[in-house]
Amino acid sequence: MHAPPSPRLRRSTTAIVSLVVSAAAALTGVGLATAPAAHAAGVAALSPLDVPNRGAVVPFKEQEAEYAATNGTVIGPDRLYGNLPSEAQGRQAVTLNAVGQYVEFTLSAPANAMSFRYSLPDTSNGAGRDAAIDLKVNGSTLKSVPVTSKYSWYYGGYPFNNNPGDTNPHHFYDETRTLLGSTLPAGTKIRLQVASTAASPTFTIDLADFEQVAAPIAKPAGALDVVADFGADPTGAVDSTAKFQAAVNAGQAQGKTVYIPQGNFTLYDHVVVDGVTLAGAGPWYSVLGGRDPVNRNRAAGIYGKYVPGGGYTGGVRPQEANGPSRNVTLKDFAIIGDIRERSDDDQVNGLGGAMSNSVVDNLWIQHTKVGAWMDGPMDNFTIKNSRILDQTADGVNFHTGVTNSTVTNTFLRNLGDDGLASWPERVANVGDSFTHNTVILPILANNIVTYGGKNFTISDNVMADTISNGGGLHIANRYPGVSSGNGTAVAGTITAARNTLIRTGNSDFNWNFGVGAIWFDGLNEAISGAVINITDTDILDSSYEAIQTIEGGVSGVNFTNINIDGAGTYAIQAQVQANMKFTNVTAKHIAQAATPIHNCVGPSFVIVDGGGNSGWNTGSTCTGNWPAPIWTNGGIPSDPSNPPTTPPTTPPTTPPTTPPACVPGTGNLAQGKPVTATSANGGYSAANAVDGNAGSYWESNNNAFPQSLTVDLCAATSVDSVTFKLPPGWESRSQNITVLGSADGTNFSQLAAPKAYAFDPGGANTVTAGFTAANVRYVRVTVSANTGWPAAQLSELEVRLTGQPPTTPPTTPPTTPPTNSNLAAGKNISATSSNDVYAARNANDGNSASYWESASNAFPQSVTVDLGAATAAGRIVLKLPPPSAWATRTQTLSVLGSADNSSWSTLKGSAGYTFNPASGNSASITLPAGTTTRYLRLTFTANTGWPAGQLSEFEVYAS
Repeated sequence: MHAPPSPRLRRSTTAIVSLVVSAAAALTGVGLATAPAAHAAGVAALSPLDVPNRGAVVPFKEQEAEYAATNGTVIGPDRLYGNLPSEAQGRQAVTLNAVGQYVEFTLSAPANAMSFRYSLPDTSNGAGRDAAIDLKVNGSTLKSVPVTSKYSWYYGGYPFNNNPGDTNPHHFYDETRTLLGSTLPAGTKIRLQVASTAASPTFTIDLADFEQVAAPIAKPAGALDVVADFGADPTGAVDSTAKFQAAVNAGQAQGKTVYIPQGNFTLYDHVVVDGVTLAGAGPWYSVLGGRDPVNRNRAAGIYGKYVPGGGYTGGVRPQEANGPSRNVTLKDFAIIGDIRERSDDDQVNGLGGAMSNSVVDNLWIQHTKVGAWMDGPMDNFTIKNSRILDQTADGVNFHTGVTNSTVTNTFLRNLGDDGLASWPERVANVGDSFTHNTVILPILANNIVTYGGKNFTISDNVMADTISNGGGLHIANRYPGVSSGNGTAVAGTITAARNTLIRTGNSDFNWNFGVGAIWFDGLNEAISGAVINITDTDILDSSYEAIQTIEGGVSGVNFTNINIDGAGTYAIQAQVQANMKFTNVTAKHIAQAATPIHNCVGPSFVIVDGGGNSGWNTGSTCTGNWPAPIWTNGGIPSDPSNPPTTPPTTPPTTPPTTPPACVPGTGNLAQGKPVTATSANGGYSAANAVDGNAGSYWESNNNAFPQSLTVDLCAATSVDSVTFKLPPGWESRSQNITVLGSADGTNFSQLAAPKAYAFDPGGANTVTAGFTAANVRYVRVTVSANTGWPAAQLSELEVRLTGQPPTTPPTTPPTTPPTNSNLAAGKNISATSSNDVYAARNANDGNSASYWESASNAFPQSVTVDLGAATAAGRIVLKLPPPSAWATRTQTLSVLGSADNSSWSTLKGSAGYTFNPASGNSASITLPAGTTTRYLRLTFTANTGWPAGQLSEFEVYAS
């Protein structure tokens, strides 16, 4: 007879901090419960496992180490990327560094199994260390539990490496599990205690999960047995891939279930399934693992067949062809792999290929590259009641033409990339959903994201603890292939309802500013034409801003019944034009409380007030500077540089309801005053034009004239001239500019008629527009053309009192340039392609932290600089960002020269140049003696660190 089904995942009811639904507002209210008596001094923090009616229902009861009894050291709270507590759940943990130190948990319910999350330090060679920690029950040693750092610790830049000598260490934690041998009653003391520090100097414990595991599921009547019928080895001593493949082939042919009994099975390759049920004795009993010792791109996994012309474009073997597979059921077993690095081309995922009309139920997937990377087209695929842990890349990715498919009631933690993702690269993803999932600790990127997609539902999820370069919920037209022309862009109705986001969003180490808990990005094209409804959602304790728009623009967004409680910077960060409607959106505990909106795009960012709003609409700013975040716990602000050891007992006083007064200036009346622009490109914000620094600048969106910059002088003032500046090293150009004035910021009249103003580096790149004196408060300059760049550009906009002369540039330019100066600085520069915001101009802007990057996987790629005239050139210096940010790599490139940008000659043949952080991440190329050229081109054909050409600075010197 059939065994009873294994229990569905059930939610813990013993998390330290509870979230209570307010019936009146239908929104989550935050309450900090009292932590259990303990020696630890953890700061009370919201738990992602105790949000009523949201997230996955899990079978374990979780306890955080920082609230348990311990004689170790509590670390955190800390959210700084690269710091050990930043990757702990709740951003706190306990470090044990001496024999006898322990963390002790008290069972709140009977349990016969536990898993715990921990971190060991890496070894000097990056291979990882093996150690053990004692597990004690009521003071008596039950067993020694093996632990390892072999699946932790990555370094450098994407896709990362295992070299401890490189920069940016991350991915610190791992999980292990063990059966306790019997059912232990509630009240039992479970202790993890250090017995020796010989194998590891420290053991950091994050949390423990305790559960009551059901007895093994018996073989279904009439099922085929991979051991008894096909000879698979349950000890794992030999490879059983062929045995498993024969079993599932027979199961398909005979219409029978294939049963995996108790055992640990080694697979050197993935097993291809079609039209079959593969069922185990339960994920604690039937375990698949292993990896081919020679062909390391093959490992344990269960795959459907690939679809010709679909999402997978690599080599396809005969048994993998002619997909999708159909009518597959996978249930009640574990895939615990042996993947210790990220190689995006390797098919070493837990689940893969294409499976239509198929179900995955109650799987445990750990230590694979991606839990489930599904390459469509495929339809009606479901993952449910499962656990996906400790991946080197995504948790789940629906890739290309995945329709009417879902992930539901699934628990995901410690993902190397997006937690749950949809990416319709070549064929639209339509009608998919992510519902009732808990997604915690994506180390890179987002908790949940849809890149494009039509009629997508993201509801009733809990997202927590984003680590870097992503947010909690992301809706975007970005990544290759996502466009309306392909039918793959965001379209139809996107529903994001009843989600809870906790400590989501974090710093993007490329952009150097925070990413929002909920963020929209129209990099490939503006998000428009879709209806995006975000409703009944709690955005709690966000690391930076709660809501963000960036790149390309977004419209059609409706926020309804939104509770923002705690944001490290702003409630809203507007970096691109947007049109949204806010109804019953409330915000409190915003770090930048006086100006909770950061808006540098001016009136192009539109929020329609639907009523019932508060807390976010009390003031806005555009500083051009990103404030350090003030992180919160439970909505109570704390200083990130000095986190408290106990929860604050008093919330902050009421923040000011109005921003500081705007005070008229003297001299340059515009300096430091409020300024807005119709658009801003990347980080070149409007504030740069009034910061008094001629080296920084505002730049509008490209190819979108006219563009305007408007400054508020803070009082009606008689003015008769405006001075425009560009950075002093830039080449000559002409911009068509009109000057307008206004008393009220609404009705503008012309002060200076449209005119082409010539900016000449010989004249310090400074021009002045004089006009009849006028009494105005607001001054607007509108740029309609630019001969040097397809955008409006200003480094300084200076406004003077009537009769006050502008600052005068030197009347005679220097007759010789500075000795051996960088001849390429600020010159016209172009590239064959650019990826995202990493434009060619970043390569000669004088800022080594910004950089150009070409399209990926598309060599050769070139970057070309125009020196402005035939110039003697003796040496080129190439740079990458500073050692703290980038890893060692070698780029293969050649150097070419031209007099006319048409006919080219090779100055230096193709060669590899190594960029090493230890020597400044730069390379120098000596040109042939007597080289004189106007145009210099670098052509890249390879890069060992990233599949694209990359440069932060392209410098040219006479000698």
